[in-house]
Amino acid sequence: MAAKIIVVGGGAAGFFAAIAAAENGADVTVLEKTSRFLDKVRISGGGRCNVTHACFEPREFAARYPRGGRALLSPFQKFSARDTVAWFESRGVKLKTENDGRMFPVTDSSQTIVNCLFDAAGKAGVTMRLNCTVESVLKTAEGQFELTLARDEKIRCDKLLLATGGCRAAAAGQLAVSLGHTLEPPVPSLFTFQIETPWLLSLAGVSLELAEVSAPTAKLRERGPLLVTHWGLSGPAILKMSAWGARALHGLNYQFPLIVNWLPESNAEKIAAEFHKRRESAGAKLLVNVPVFPLTARLWEQLVLAAAIARDTRWSALTRAQAHALAQQLVRTEFSVTGKSLNKDEFVTCGGVKLGDMDFKTMESRVCAGLFFAGELLDIDGLTGGFNFQAAWTTGFIAGRALANT
Repeated sequence: MAAKIIVVGGGAAGFFAAIAAAENGADVTVLEKTSRFLDKVRISGGGRCNVTHACFEPREFAARYPRGGRALLSPFQKFSARDTVAWFESRGVKLKTENDGRMFPVTDSSQTIVNCLFDAAGKAGVTMRLNCTVESVLKTAEGQFELTLARDEKIRCDKLLLATGGCRAAAAGQLAVSLGHTLEPPVPSLFTFQIETPWLLSLAGVSLELAEVSAPTAKLRERGPLLVTHWGLSGPAILKMSAWGARALHGLNYQFPLIVNWLPESNAEKIAAEFHKRRESAGAKLLVNVPVFPLTARLWEQLVLAAAIARDTRWSALTRAQAHALAQQLVRTEFSVTGKSLNKDEFVTCGGVKLGDMDFKTMESRVCAGLFFAGELLDIDGLTGGFNFQAAWTTGFIAGRALANT
């Protein structure tokens, strides 16, 4: 008789694990506390679902995880981004790669991914229950797990998978704790920076393909695209910094100086040469009207004014002191970060079940036999760009296969 398996959590990792287990002959039930499965899949990537990233070398892929990369090395050998692409394509869903490496369904609709997963679960015989909150769980003398649901309903299983998502509050990991696990304290990862400088906020919508940001007090530095928002700064450079520096920035209470180099591929000599060229070729023109490439006209104007140079200053009248102040502003604008905001599509948390308590060959707990984990409940989090979903698919697949075969 097939082992009875319960998966707690109907997100990407739980659903994928349930399919893998059921396709290998297990009797699987998924319990989801909300009224919809796969909610995060639906909304990710602006409703397009960033399924994975087109990086097919496991060691390079694992390097994109501020926490958990080393532990994921072996799992990625078993189920990589290439395997994810093949899994979906074998079920009729083709993926495409964008310039930055992110992979989406060719339909540009997350519903395509949701439908594929539902179809696979249905064909495999997975039982799916919504609005099922697990209040508590205990291990019986016979080695089974007894789950207590709302209205005191009790159900039993032989093996249990917890895939309840990131521990945005410690209470979210209480089922794991009740079965003997300890949690790394949860703190946010992947967030944007709140900055109250009026001239910066007036530039909402302006973006750069490349900038360098640094937070000296946290010893953090990142390069990448940068986006000015209505509340401060976002974009890949900021999100990468927030991920790698999740604990350090939490320790600073999200209040710290941030330095922006708007021209990271330039230097003092190149900037001085650019200024000299403009004095020669555009001396009669206003400084604010002749931006330095690749800065946008709006950003250039604000940087000139932030360097305390009058709006009516002409290139021919630019003094040595003003040129120095402007050059400094271009490579070292300092802002005060006053808080954080969640990236609109991301709800990633640093923290969760300690990785040392896990056997990553099977995703089974070393603390409680028959208990398995997958997804963000573990102390694993990746950069934005499909890495968190890949961790969900990989850990879910390995856990599901092990649940059915151990």
